[in-house]
Amino acid sequence: MSMIFFACVVRVRDGLPLSASTDFHFNRDFLECRKRLKALSSVLAQYPSRGTAKGRDLSIHFLSSGDIACMAICSSNYSTIMAFCFLEELQWEFAASYDTTSINLASRPYAFLEFDNVIQKVKRHFNRTSGSQTKANWEKIQEELKFRPPVQLKLEDTELMNGMANGGHAEVHVEVVPTYRMQRVTPLGILSLVLNIMCGALNLIRGVHLAEYSFQEDHEGLGNVIAFFLPFLACVFQCYLYLFYSSARRTKTFVLFFSVCLCNIYLYGLRNVWQIAFHIGVASLSSHQILTRQLMEKQPDCGV
Repeated sequence: MSMIFFACVVRVRDGLPLSASTDFHFNRDFLECRKRLKALSSVLAQYPSRGTAKGRDLSIHFLSSGDIACMAICSSNYSTIMAFCFLEELQWEFAASYDTTSINLASRPYAFLEFDNVIQKVKRHFNRTSGSQTKANWEKIQEELKFRPPVQLKLEDTELMNGMANGGHAEVHVEVVPTYRMQRVTPLGILSLVLNIMCGALNLIRGVHLAEYSFQEDHEGLGNVIAFFLPFLACVFQCYLYLFYSSARRTKTFVLFFSVCLCNIYLYGLRNVWQIAFHIGVASLSSHQILTRQLMEKQPDCGV
C-alpha cells in the first residue's frame, strides 16, 4: 500500500525529537525502521538538506532547513516527489508555529508534542491526495529534485551511523542536552515578588468586596470589578515570569505592565494618586527584574 506511515520533526544539531505523529504500528519492519530513523536523525548535520534511505518495503525521507529537519517513513513505492512535497509543507507549518528561540531552548524530547495534530492533518491529506491534485507544488519539487537530487542512502547502512568503537562493538550513544536555568534570584528580585504578592492580594480583596456589592446593588460597577481582577492576574503572571523562563518574555512583560497601568488609571476615584503610583511603581520594579534576570546555561557534568 502506497502511503506515509510516520512523520516527525527533529532538531538538526543533536537529533532531539521535537514532535512526532502518535499513531503506532507494531509491524516488526516498521519498528526496525523507526530505530534506523532515530540513528539517522542524530547525524543529519553531516548530510545535504534532502536525502532518502531506501529499503525493500519502507523508506525514510528527510528535509533539513535551518534548525529543524522533517522526517518521514513511507512505503518504498510511495512517490519520492510526493514525500518531499509532504515534508516541505510540514516544515512550513512548524516554522510558522514555533520560533528559533523556543526550538533552541527545547531541552526535553517532544517539547512540541501538540504539533502532532498538524502532522496528522497533513499526513491524512497527502495519503488521500494524488500528484495531480497538488500539481503546482509537485512541479516545483520535481524541478528542484532534478537539479539537486536527494542524497541516496541504503536503509541497512543506517545501523552504522552511531559509530563503531572498541574493536567493532557499537558505541552506546548518549545524547546530552544542555539544561537551561535562570540566574540566581537577587534580594531586589525577592522584594519585587513580595510587593507583587501584596499588590495582587489587595486587588483581589478589593475586587471580591466590590463584586459582592455590585451584584447586589450597583450593576454598573462591573467595570471596576474587572479593573481590580485584571491587575491581580497580572501580578500572578509577573511573579511567574520572574521565577520561570517563558518564550516572548519581553512582550508578555510589557503587556502585563501596561495592563496594570491602564487598570489603575481606570480606578482613579476608588484609589487616590498615591495608591495608583504605588501599584504602578511595583509593576515597574517587577518588569525591570523580569527583563534583567537572564537565562544561565548549565553545562552537563558528563560524569566527571
